[in-house]
Amino acid sequence: MNDIPALPCWLNGEFSTLRDAKVSVLDRGFIFGDGVYEVVPAYAGKPFRFAEHMARLERSLGEMRIENPMSRQAWASLVGELIEMYAAHVGKKPQQTDQLVYLQVTRGVAMRDHVIPAGIQPTVFATTNRLYIYSPEEREQGVECFTAEDFRWHKAHIKSISLAGAVLARQISADQGGNETVLFRDGYLTEAAAANIWVVKGGKVLGSPKDNLVLEGIRYGLIEQLCAEAGIPFELRRVSRDEVFAADEILISSATKEVVPVTRLDGKPVGNGRPGPIYAKLYAGYQRAKQASP
Repeated sequence: MNDIPALPCWLNGEFSTLRDAKVSVLDRGFIFGDGVYEVVPAYAGKPFRFAEHMARLERSLGEMRIENPMSRQAWASLVGELIEMYAAHVGKKPQQTDQLVYLQVTRGVAMRDHVIPAGIQPTVFATTNRLYIYSPEEREQGVECFTAEDFRWHKAHIKSISLAGAVLARQISADQGGNETVLFRDGYLTEAAAANIWVVKGGKVLGSPKDNLVLEGIRYGLIEQLCAEAGIPFELRRVSRDEVFAADEILISSATKEVVPVTRLDGKPVGNGRPGPIYAKLYAGYQRAKQASP
């Protein structure tokens, strides 16, 4: 436990540190992975697209039949307090920090039984840490990815803490020194292990449709918005494996990565092997969106 940093966290109404917080061994999150989570980036101490993150949290809770234990105002207050506590922990002002806020709700504590128990109190956990920002040199180089069959469950639209499939998928690329694993189901693109994938062909941005096979990343709406602002055609549809390998550009988007170019896929260059012009436009638009965020 001494290797766990003493970062601030909140568990069931009490602030403590990651070293000190404890949950029951009968918590259904521990036993079954029976819960959901959100990851909210905070740039210069300000949560980014917080309303969209809350909307997705509410959707995931609804799908899992877990009652939201807090109002949006209460969540916002909690996130704000954690951001301030982390800044104080590292000796900075909140506006001097970029943070990644993690929120988790499990069904709660009950004797082990697959049937959903009635009348138990959800377990609520939240913490925050430094948000890693890719350097200009890393962005100029782009990232390498590898592909795999999407062997996860058919409810990928729920941001569930049951992430064994994503862990195993991500490890496929990690074992080969890659950044992410691009997943296909029945010959069509779904997403990456922990990110959404965008394919650029002929100046158009293509993405997988929003259905039960894909987690609708908060950047789904943002990428569409940035494309509209830049005059870039945008379409959600089934994208075949052949189309992915013939792409001019491939992009990854997530809360931790923002938008990042994929320059190698399964050991082969994507396009000319360098970040492309559509990436440059979307990355620039993303930075403007961060600056304009209230």
